[in-house]
Amino acid sequence: MLKRYLLAPGPTPVPPEVLLAMARPMVHHRAPEFDPIFQEVREGLKWLYQTRNDVLILASSGTGGMEGAVSNFLSPGDKALVVNGGKFGERWGKLCKTFGAQVTELKVEWGRSVDPQQVAEALKKDPAIKAVYVQASETSTGVSHDVKALGQIVKGCPETILVVDAITALGVFDLKTDDWGLDVVITGSQKALMLPPGLAFVSVSDKAWQSADKAKNTAFYFNFKRERENQTKNQTAYTPAVSMIIGLQEVIKMMKAEGLDQVFARQTQMAHALREGAKAAGLTIFAKDMPSDAVTAINAPEGVDGQAIYKSLRVKYGITAAGGQDQLKGKVFRISTMGYLDRFDIITALAAMEMVLKGLGHPITLGSGVARAQALLMAE
Repeated sequence: MLKRYLLAPGPTPVPPEVLLAMARPMVHHRAPEFDPIFQEVREGLKWLYQTRNDVLILASSGTGGMEGAVSNFLSPGDKALVVNGGKFGERWGKLCKTFGAQVTELKVEWGRSVDPQQVAEALKKDPAIKAVYVQASETSTGVSHDVKALGQIVKGCPETILVVDAITALGVFDLKTDDWGLDVVITGSQKALMLPPGLAFVSVSDKAWQSADKAKNTAFYFNFKRERENQTKNQTAYTPAVSMIIGLQEVIKMMKAEGLDQVFARQTQMAHALREGAKAAGLTIFAKDMPSDAVTAINAPEGVDGQAIYKSLRVKYGITAAGGQDQLKGKVFRISTMGYLDRFDIITALAAMEMVLKGLGHPITLGSGVARAQALLMAE
């Protein structure tokens, strides 16, 4: 028998309470009993997002939310500034080009976070830029971007909105949507929200809605204005993922019981222990600055294939982590520290990592990383 552990940066484990909630008899989405469920979830999302704005709920992956965050706010020919520091920053550029935007890419070395001053200079150089697109947490590299600083910069540009992919950030570390001036913020269900894949969430500021009023791109399914009109009445424009929304109701109850600050503190503690444990085992972290607390990319040792590490974790020890993407394939492996996990998930991950490396012939002292993590997790 091989027990399975899910430590990939999405999907993440789903708590039993949430699975049981989703197994309840189906509720019709136009029936009166769905109304209070949807209303409770809408208010809970505002709490999680730290916003007074409506948070739209879409039946899609996070990429559906990203697509809508382009098609609803830009017209063909509009200028967009895209921060590209990884595979998902690259995706912003592809989406913007798909909808006819003129894209200026601010390329950032993989492993680095963007310098906010570079964004300020780009906006000063071209005031016609309508939107800045960035990740709060770049999943492919394990790096965070300083969206708080970017929010302050974009606030000073009345015709420009800041669009943040927070798919592996929201619910992991503090993101003050309103206070920081984050105009559009997207997340997905299968990350820190501890649900299966299938829901995307998008908050939209008043400033962004003004941009939507001017935009000439067309959208049918991902029409945010139509969704807003329906969802303020506790309905959706089209058939929602009813069971997922019922599961989200349970997730929000669990997060409120823990407390938002404690949710952040727990995941920060887990990420810190994982990074320090990996270092104590003689490994290095790929992020050169602002490592994300959502996912840690660990450099494969010289002479060891990172894909072999990722595969051995899964095949030999039942741990599903993630490999490197694109230029990082074979060079790093990635372990999630978001959602439904605690200190023993970290200890298990580090122990398995050491065993895999030993099995691949890398000289490592078994227990070195585990001992460091244990010390940190006891002290904190």
